[in-house]
Amino acid sequence: MTFSLHGQAVSGGIAIGRAHLVSHAILEVAQYQLRERDVPAELLRFDQAVAAAGAELHALRAEACVPGAPAELSAFVDLHSMILADPALTDGVRELIRERRCNAEWAMVQQMQLVVDQFDEFEDAYLRERKQDIVQVVERVLRVLLGKTRKLAKRKTTTDDDLIVVANDLSPADTIQFKSLKIGGFVTDLGGSTSHTAIVARSLAIPAVVGMQHARPLIQDDDLLIVDGTRGVLIVDPDIGVLQEYRLRKSELELERSKLKRLVSGRSRTLDGETVELQANIELPQDAERAREVGADGVGLFRTEYLFMNRDELPDEDEQFEAYRSVARALGGKPVTIRSLDIGADKEARALRNRAGNQAATNPALGLRAIRFCLAEPQLFLVQLRAILRASHYGKIRLLIPMLAQAQEIVQTLALIDLAKIQLRESRHKFDDGMEVGGMIEIPAAALSLGPFLRRLDFLSIGTNDLIQYTLAIDRTDGTVAHLYDPLHPAVLKLIAQTIQSAQRVAMPVAVCGEMAGDPKLTKLLLGMGLRQFSMHPAQLLEVKQQVMMADAAQLSLRVARLLKFDEPEKISELLEKL
Repeated sequence: MTFSLHGQAVSGGIAIGRAHLVSHAILEVAQYQLRERDVPAELLRFDQAVAAAGAELHALRAEACVPGAPAELSAFVDLHSMILADPALTDGVRELIRERRCNAEWAMVQQMQLVVDQFDEFEDAYLRERKQDIVQVVERVLRVLLGKTRKLAKRKTTTDDDLIVVANDLSPADTIQFKSLKIGGFVTDLGGSTSHTAIVARSLAIPAVVGMQHARPLIQDDDLLIVDGTRGVLIVDPDIGVLQEYRLRKSELELERSKLKRLVSGRSRTLDGETVELQANIELPQDAERAREVGADGVGLFRTEYLFMNRDELPDEDEQFEAYRSVARALGGKPVTIRSLDIGADKEARALRNRAGNQAATNPALGLRAIRFCLAEPQLFLVQLRAILRASHYGKIRLLIPMLAQAQEIVQTLALIDLAKIQLRESRHKFDDGMEVGGMIEIPAAALSLGPFLRRLDFLSIGTNDLIQYTLAIDRTDGTVAHLYDPLHPAVLKLIAQTIQSAQRVAMPVAVCGEMAGDPKLTKLLLGMGLRQFSMHPAQLLEVKQQVMMADAAQLSLRVARLLKFDEPEKISELLEKL
C-alpha cells in the first residue's frame, strides 16, 4: 500500500531504494535483579562495554580523517568520545548497579534520562537538541552490552537502487559508514536541521529527511522507498507512475550536477558583464581544500569557534596561528575572512564553561555572546587577535567581527586590535599592519544605524541567519515556530537592501555570508539588490555560479526595486518567481 510521510528536509536530492532498518537498542532494554555476589561481575561487564565503545569511536575517528571525508565528522566523533568519558554519565550507572543491584543496560538508560532531562530545561532549541548526542553515545554502549552490532553491512539489491537507512535516530559516527557503502539516503524519526547528523548529511550530499516521528515502526525491511530530501517527503511502496516520475527527476538532477562541474574554471560574471565574487564558508582549516576544488574566489567566512569547541583546553596563540596560516597558504593569495570567536547562544565551548559567556542565561541568544563575550574577556580576545595578525603575513587575511550593534563596540574592538599590534611589535613578529577589519550586520539595530560601521570599518558582511531571527523574533530551530522563519519577509528584505545600498554609496565592499547566499533560488534577488559578493558552503557554490552566469544584473536591478515596494509576502513570492 502506497503512503507518504512528511518530515524536515535537511539535505537535498532524491534517493530511491530499499529500506534498511536499524534497530533502536534503548527500546529493547529490560530490567532484571542481580544477586549481591553478581554485582562485581556486572560492574566489570559495564566497564568492558564502555571500553569497547570507546575503541569503536577511536576506529571511527580514523575513518573520519581519510581524504574526502567532511571535516565535521572527526569533531563529532571527538564529542561522543568526551561524553563517553564524562563521569556524570558513567559514575551514575555504576552507583545504580551497586545500590539497586540492577543490570547495566537498565541502569544506563535510567542515568541517561537524568542527564537528558537537564537538557530539556534549556530554552535554546539548539542546546536542547544536543541531548541527542548523549542518547547516541548511550546507544553505542547498549549495543555492546546487548551483543548487537551497529555496523551497516553491505547488502545487494535486486535492482540498481540504493539502500535507504531508516532509524529512530542516527549518530554522525553512523553516517561515516555511508561513504563506503551504497547508501542512497536516510530518514530518522528524531532530529532537526541543526542536528549533527543533518550537518554531516549535507556535507556528504546524501538526501535525508529527519523528524519523521513514526517512520521507523511503519516501515519494513526491503520496502521500496523514495526520499525527497528537498521537499522533506518519504514515499513508501510508490506505484509505477510515481516511481517513474521520481526516477526521471533523479536522472535530471544527476545530469545537472555533472554539468555544474564544468563551471569550476569559468568566471563568475553576469550576462551584462558584472563580476561577482563567490567565496566559501568554512569551519576548520581542512575545509579550505574543498573551497579550492569548487573554484571559490576565497574564504568569505572562517568560523573560528570550531577550533574552540569539543575540547577541554583552549587553543593557544601558536595553535591558532598555525590554523589560520594554513588556510591563508591553501588559498594561495585569495582573500580569507576570519571571523573572531562567535561563542555563546547555540555554540558552547567546554573549555570556556566557567567564563562569563558560557554561564547559564535566561535567553542565551540575547546574552553575552560573540563580540560581547570577547570584549568581556580581553585577554582571551587578544590571544586570537595576535594569532590572526601573525597569519596575515602569509596571505590576504581580513578580520570579521560578529554581532556588532553599536559604535562603542567598534571603538573597543579597534583599540584591542591596536594593542595586539603593539604586543606583536614588541615580540618582533611580522604582520600586515593594514589588515582590513569588517563587521557583521546581523542585528537590526546595526542595519538601521550603519553610520559608525561605514566610517570606522573596511567592509561589511550580512549574516542573514541571525538577522532574520532577530528581526522576526523567531527561533528557526524551534519546530513550533520554524514555519514562520521567512527570508522573504518584507522587513528582512528591506534591511538587506538598505545595507547593500548604503555600503555601495561610500564604495564599501559588502557580502552576504548567511544561508540566503547559498540558496540558488535567491541569487537573482540578491544580485538585483546590488550584491556582488556571496559566501556559502562549498557544496552550494557551483549552483549559485550557474544562476549568476544566466543573470542580467541591470534588468534585475529594475525588477527587484519594484519587488521591494510591496509589503504583501504573496506578491513578493509571485514577483520572485518571475525573476
